[in-house]
Amino acid sequence: MKYCVQNGQIFEKQGSFYEGSLYFIGERIVTEEEYRASKLPEETVDAKGGYVIPGLVDIHLHGCSGYDCCDGTADAFRAIAEYELSQGITSITPATMTVSEEKLMKIARAVREARTAALVGEDGTAVVADDYGHGATLHGLYMEGPFINEKKKGAQRAEDIQKPDLSLFCRLQEASGGAFRIVALAPETEGAMEFIRALSGSLTIALAHTAADYETACEAFRNGASQLTHLFNAMPPLSHREPGPIAAAADFEGCRAELICDGVHVHPAAVRAAFRLFGDDRIIFISDSMEATGMPDGEYEFGGQKVFVEGRRALLADGTLAGSVTNLADCLRIAVKEMGIPLASAVKCATVNPAKAIGVYGEYGSLTAGKYADLLILDKGQGLRKVIRHGVCV
Repeated sequence: MKYCVQNGQIFEKQGSFYEGSLYFIGERIVTEEEYRASKLPEETVDAKGGYVIPGLVDIHLHGCSGYDCCDGTADAFRAIAEYELSQGITSITPATMTVSEEKLMKIARAVREARTAALVGEDGTAVVADDYGHGATLHGLYMEGPFINEKKKGAQRAEDIQKPDLSLFCRLQEASGGAFRIVALAPETEGAMEFIRALSGSLTIALAHTAADYETACEAFRNGASQLTHLFNAMPPLSHREPGPIAAAADFEGCRAELICDGVHVHPAAVRAAFRLFGDDRIIFISDSMEATGMPDGEYEFGGQKVFVEGRRALLADGTLAGSVTNLADCLRIAVKEMGIPLASAVKCATVNPAKAIGVYGEYGSLTAGKYADLLILDKGQGLRKVIRHGVCV
């Protein structure tokens, strides 16, 4: 079967929309010429004047729907993937936390089991499902901790913090089947620069939960780090005499910055300032969501600690902000409707940029011919009308 999506505003990877049609055959997007040349039966998908955008890519989430990456089970990864897909997030890299080596190893083995049991695509990534319709693509893992600074630990457990340990990471990477796509660390900690130099050519290194000054952050970026974990959160603020890691990241053109647009973690004015500082080529929207996402208010767990959820806010017992309870699709809507970010820029930050950060942009993240047909149809108010995953409407 071949499909033509008509009557919609089609997203372009540069960060704009055009009126036109989108074509896909099987699981891949094709050109109009390829579509016309095909003799397969044709089906038209009416976008009804809405927006046609790539499936969203969340590279930093901890959990949702009552499950967490740190559960360390293949079932947890399946449940997370199923919820995410239902919301229009078609690609994910769940994040670990600062937990024990034993627990990290359990997570690594579980993600390997989940990816091995799934259907494996040509690029080596997998769908956590029995077929392409049930779950988001599980591209791997995001390692947030334990290589952080206790002074900026946020909701991470202090007792499990340790210095960057290349040997430990390599053991975890082997156990996971090479699943780790991003590693976050505090660059001022002992051994951090050596760690960055050793790994920067094989995955993305992000600065996180750090008290680093401007000079130390610049050194980390010169050594190969290329991302800031949840910009503004768990790091020194941008100051005119002590500019810190935020200004350092802005000064390095290839550095991207993650941003949580849940309306809680970052003030709308700071979000707009971040766009002026980094531009929509360098900002990555993340959810940083925890297991309470998609669940009612109440008491939950996050990284082995009790969390109390009310509305959009999740707090530890001491009042520390603990992750997000907003999925990436809702973060995108909040950015547009409550923060004044143009829709095209917001879509770019939730698709193109994160796909590049985890090294899958050749197959995902835009509506380019040859890539997987992962796309969403939104109504004019950004409500989710249709999710298409690898060419299958789910």
